Amino acid sequence: MSMGAYDEHEHERREQKSTTVDTDFDDERTEYRGSVEFEAGESTEALLDQFQEIKEDR
Repeated sequence: MSMGAYDEHEHERREQKSTTVDTDFDDERTEYRGSVEFEAGESTEALLDQFQEIKEDR
């Protein structure tokens, strides 16, 4: 068979492989416990000013 020739068996194999759903994985949800903290920090205006300075330095 030449390169690029149509292979019906390969086409069927790929079609079957792409339509099969793998259900062997663990579908239990992982439960995470903890907390998240963040600091409000600077105001929006201060952050925009800092962004402008960074852009001007480029």
